[in-house]
Amino acid sequence: MNLPLPSPAQLAWQRTETNAFFHFSPNTYTGREWGDGTESPSLFNPAELDCRQWARAAKAGGFKIGILTAKHHDGFCLWPSKYTEHSVKNAPWKNGRGDVVREFVDAFRAEGLKVGLYLSPWDRHEKSYGDSPHYNDYYCAQLVELLTEYGQLHEVWFDGACAEGPNGRRQEYDWRRFFALVKEHQPEAVTFGDGGTDVRWVGNERGIAGETCWGSVNPDSVRFPGDSGICEANDAKAAEHLTRLLNEGEAPAEGETRVWRPAECDVSIRPGWFYHAAEDGQVRSLENLTELYFQSVGRNALLLLNLPIMPNGLVHALDGERVAELRRTLDAIFAHDLAKDAALKASAEAAESPVSALLDGEPGTFWSPGVVAEPAWVEVALPASATVSVISLQEAIWLGQGIAAHRVEAEDANGRWQTLCRGTTIGHKRLHRVAPFATRRLRVVIELAFAAPALASIQLF
Repeated sequence: MNLPLPSPAQLAWQRTETNAFFHFSPNTYTGREWGDGTESPSLFNPAELDCRQWARAAKAGGFKIGILTAKHHDGFCLWPSKYTEHSVKNAPWKNGRGDVVREFVDAFRAEGLKVGLYLSPWDRHEKSYGDSPHYNDYYCAQLVELLTEYGQLHEVWFDGACAEGPNGRRQEYDWRRFFALVKEHQPEAVTFGDGGTDVRWVGNERGIAGETCWGSVNPDSVRFPGDSGICEANDAKAAEHLTRLLNEGEAPAEGETRVWRPAECDVSIRPGWFYHAAEDGQVRSLENLTELYFQSVGRNALLLLNLPIMPNGLVHALDGERVAELRRTLDAIFAHDLAKDAALKASAEAAESPVSALLDGEPGTFWSPGVVAEPAWVEVALPASATVSVISLQEAIWLGQGIAAHRVEAEDANGRWQTLCRGTTIGHKRLHRVAPFATRRLRVVIELAFAAPALASIQLF
């Protein structure tokens, strides 16, 4: 079957693996999560604001893109928008001449990082909200400000927050128009939010993808941001899906339209998305963050981790140190690839996609048997017996995602093959943590694929 393919922007986005979110608004000063739009701009006065400090925290955590809440549901704009007075231009900070968005993008680029912006579609301050045509014009005007005045963006973030306006009518967003504006002004950016976007919401705010996680989906399953069509993180459903795949060979329906739309897992390092001093003792542990990495990036998704900004305009020292610890921990886990000097053999290989490509470290190379044949397998013979606890598999997703079921086996001291782990999808990256197992030979078996399997990498740690 023909597989959907990622665009260059989608491929580059997924390869970043972990990005950072920054929530900052009048909520930071009121202690709320959702402001109602009546907050006075006089509250906003981050005396020590230093976006370079945010960028250094993100860089130490290994994040590649920083995304700022340019406007949250309270409608307060962190840039001096021409279309509202509810913005930093009427705040005491810098005597109304400040622009957080400008400082944010400049600081992150100075640290070698990419940037993205979130513009909430729900605006509880704007009086035209609920008068759908007029509010959509207002929203698009603000969106164009962000898309045209702050240089290149790499992700534009939407959500499905929606309600009734002052007129008692529920706002109807013109999503097609919103998405088209992003493509017009920022063609290299991905849009997050579902329904015509480049990146979809994983279905929860726990930072976890399901055991089965496809980069391609039926676009009718999620029609707009917030549509309750896909929820990846449901282990019971994932287990049921795996059973169907193995027992019935389930494939997409004949003629079913599918598009490339990988999943993003958003989660905050604290219970809330905005900073609350009462949560200083509830920062996620290193162990929890490491687990989130394995359950998001390690399941073919991207991890978007939020770092809330304090009222003084800084990332809390504990939050910054925790993400730096996470990066050090991940670097240590993946420091030494046990398979680097292994000998390989495969069930079959095509001339243009030899099995040696799995260990060459070159982007764009891959192994494939060249045909859809199950099972297809690769055997990895290590130079000497080694204890394996983490297995990393990567599919050549620039060719699409077709592997639907796989397992990893290892030879024990008595020459018997033992199944270490099994799973469904692989995608950009599949990480398996297994009980430490001493072995000299392992085998990756592709049990089901909807096209000729194409693996880009096998690594053992």
